Amino acid sequence: MGPFFCKTLLIISFLCFISFSFSLSTVSISETSNLTLICALVPSLGPPHPSSLNCSTFPTPGIQTPFNSNDSFSGIVSGDGFLCGLRPSFSSPNISVMHCWRFFSNGTTREFKRIYRGPALNQLEAADYHICGLNETNTLECWQWPEFNQTKDQNFSTMAVGEGFVCGLSETGTISCLGNVAGITGQEPRGNYSVIAAGFRHACAISLHNDLECWGNMVAGEKPQGKFNALALGQNRSCALRTNGTVVCWGQNNFSLPQELERHSFITIKAKRNVFCGVLTFNYSLFCWGNANFNSMPMVFSEVLPGPCRNICACGSVPGSGLFCSNGGSICQACNMPFPPIMPALPTAPSPQPHNRSTSSDLNGRMVAFLVVGCVGSFSFLLVIGFFVFRYCKGGGCRVHDSGRLDENGTPANGVSNQPQTPQAPLAPAVLEKRLSQLTSLGTTGRLEEFSWEALIQATNNFSEDHKIGTGSFGSVYHAKLDDGREVAIKRAEITSTSSYAVGTKRQEDKDNAFVNELEYLSRLHHKNVVRLLGFCEDFNERVLVYEYMNNGTLHDHLHKFQNSTFMSWDIRLRIALDAARGIEYLHEYAVPPIIHRDIKSSNILVDANWTAKVSDLGLSLMGPGDDESHLSLHVAGTVGYMDPEYYRLQQLTSKSDVYSFGVVLLELLSGYRAIHLNENGVPRNVVDFVIPYILKDEIHRVLDPRVPPPTPFEIEAVAYVGYLAADCIRAEGRDRPSMTDVINGLEKALAAFFRSTTEAKFV
Repeated sequence: MGPFFCKTLLIISFLCFISFSFSLSTVSISETSNLTLICALVPSLGPPHPSSLNCSTFPTPGIQTPFNSNDSFSGIVSGDGFLCGLRPSFSSPNISVMHCWRFFSNGTTREFKRIYRGPALNQLEAADYHICGLNETNTLECWQWPEFNQTKDQNFSTMAVGEGFVCGLSETGTISCLGNVAGITGQEPRGNYSVIAAGFRHACAISLHNDLECWGNMVAGEKPQGKFNALALGQNRSCALRTNGTVVCWGQNNFSLPQELERHSFITIKAKRNVFCGVLTFNYSLFCWGNANFNSMPMVFSEVLPGPCRNICACGSVPGSGLFCSNGGSICQACNMPFPPIMPALPTAPSPQPHNRSTSSDLNGRMVAFLVVGCVGSFSFLLVIGFFVFRYCKGGGCRVHDSGRLDENGTPANGVSNQPQTPQAPLAPAVLEKRLSQLTSLGTTGRLEEFSWEALIQATNNFSEDHKIGTGSFGSVYHAKLDDGREVAIKRAEITSTSSYAVGTKRQEDKDNAFVNELEYLSRLHHKNVVRLLGFCEDFNERVLVYEYMNNGTLHDHLHKFQNSTFMSWDIRLRIALDAARGIEYLHEYAVPPIIHRDIKSSNILVDANWTAKVSDLGLSLMGPGDDESHLSLHVAGTVGYMDPEYYRLQQLTSKSDVYSFGVVLLELLSGYRAIHLNENGVPRNVVDFVIPYILKDEIHRVLDPRVPPPTPFEIEAVAYVGYLAADCIRAEGRDRPSMTDVINGLEKALAAFFRSTTEAKFV
């Protein structure tokens, strides 16, 4: 067999299992100026969780992470002062969620927030404040790193993250680096490699023949000779794992492995700046070295997971690892190294092996046959995975959620470390998952804060009735005060419970749609007359929105419930109407795309501490028709008494349907009657049918709210003008109704006439 063919076959074989050899890390290291956090996934006692998270801080303990120790993680990663955990989504087994949490050297912490929700990641690496990962299609995605998010088409079979740069291996094993770091980018060694690692300002790679190659501006110490299969690089120091499992270290100030660890065999090694850790082959204990914190007690954890659990291992499993994994999974061993026996590795330290390369002639026929079979099997498996990933992404499931830098816009943690009991709720339906995927992939939620379920539970006393202040389009609303002193309104979705599965599913879908609508619309709207959305929570199958708190309640309460309301004057009522009209006009004319509210009513007009009115509850809202369409055709939704009869009759929605509903609100303001109320005989009556005839006969004074002092002869003109405006808004055909811009102009004229009349009265 020719040398070229054998060499080519060897390269292809390595490429077949490169995708299987790298994996998510089960050990992470994070450093600040004087604090080190070591975290690891440790085996649990049994189902339902195959592993749990355990963390220790050095030199002194005390910082607790907000992660629940019972949560199941597929991988963890750390950078400068932060920890991130990747875990399965509650709503879909094919979706992974990454939450990150930040801590500081003075002991203060910030609550974690979600920065990713999407297809499962095969690799996750971090350096300083940056995080990068490879998804199932080997596409590079980075978070907290805007400039690298522009490289959407970059694909690596494996990658490493350094201080300001990312290096990766192509499908053929060649190295390329991204970022403008002297000595790194543009200086990549030529050839084909199977392993790559990045340090602070240097990088190393292992060739297909297990030889070591390093480059960069800050490489210190003499590179060791021998054969290697894993690397851990820090700041001006490095360690490498030999093919026999022993570790060798080199670097600045004669950095070396502690003597007591030299003869031990390791499965994997990890590094971050000055700290290095490794998992022993013998008993899976975690030892760390590199600074004085570990001189007297190098063992951090007595037993950790040596790697993530997987269902398929191309090159065999770590012996006994099936005990740590559920559903028949196991921990994969490296493809380019025979796994050492599980026993203490205490022979004399091996001498460095000579630096020579194997030739292609060493391959015999049996090895070639083995490689071909392995390659074909691995390639077939990748094709199957790729097909399902393509189907998933084509359906809108691929998405990235980047909420900004981890050291910005944080909220002090409350110190509680245990998650509350997860409510028993049905999984989100596929339509909800798809819409959430599309929403976050567009980045529209990036400016919102993601609140932890734990914080909301605490702020509302487990959503007690004492905190409940009303209901919205998809659930109940609660008043709460957060740990940082902010007063907020929390709207929590209510899970439908009904004996009819079909009816229950339909109602739940309606509420899910309302949740996504409001999250989508309010996340991109900003107007002083539209209630501001602060953030959301979508963990544990809970769907919660958090808003600014409106201290003075709803217009409905002031008109129909409060006995002593500030709204008992005509000028204040006109101001409230004008504020609300401006909010609706913003939705119709300035939102992109335009929005039809569909549920304008007095209870959806809120008043803040400065008596500014704002439109709320966009749960039933819809994007308006396109430029070439006159209406939307859909099933009717809204509130009886405020609903546009034309919309109800023809099921054709336009912005003029909101105008009709606002006309009903104007009639409420003028008359003090509810939209649907009882007449003198106890029979339900519509405010439109009762008040409009008096307005058209110029007798509006007969139906004005008796609780408000009658308008003076100088003010009645302005009040009557508002009555005529309301009559125009509720015309039978939408084309005859004014636009919200016309309504605003009319209210501004009425308010100006009101004050002009008041001023003139003072001089009479």
